[in-house]
Amino acid sequence: MRIKIAKTAGFCFGVDRAVKMAFDTAKKSPRVVTLGPIIHNEEVVRDLEEKGVTVLESVEELEERAAHGGTVIIRAHGVEKGISEKIKELGYTLVDATCPFVLKIHRLVEKHSAEGAQIVIIGNEKHPEVKGIKSWSLDPHTAVIATPEEAEKYQAESGKKVCIVSQTTFNYNKFQELVEIFSKK
Repeated sequence: MRIKIAKTAGFCFGVDRAVKMAFDTAKKSPRVVTLGPIIHNEEVVRDLEEKGVTVLESVEELEERAAHGGTVIIRAHGVEKGISEKIKELGYTLVDATCPFVLKIHRLVEKHSAEGAQIVIIGNEKHPEVKGIKSWSLDPHTAVIATPEEAEKYQAESGKKVCIVSQTTFNYNKFQELVEIFSKK
């Protein structure tokens, strides 16, 4: 039997980096938690739990445990603006495993919205990465678009630039389809 592994098999760069950071931190630090699962992979999360890493789902849970201290790892998806500062204020050591590509999107959204552009995020509005991206926008009308129907309905303010970014895990072909709709408009 011959087994062939696809070139794209395995984790992307950002996920691979986050997972390595989490396992390295677990080796060095007691009382390690992640804010949300480090990635969407139950086996990896379970392996980290076996190494003593606990998954917490909210800043409120961090507040409840703050007296015990420890290390908080920000997952690959990143977090909403201000949460990293809040973690430090609570006295935790912070390990930011946010994917560098996600961080770049945060900076682009912040920059272009500060310059007056309307921000459109292509992705799933309920996904933690999209929530984080949206929090960096200064545009009060930031839109999250996931379907061709939503793209067709979107109306940019006349004369304003539009900055379109995407959730990094959004399907590339669907992204292209939505961008084509925006380009025609």
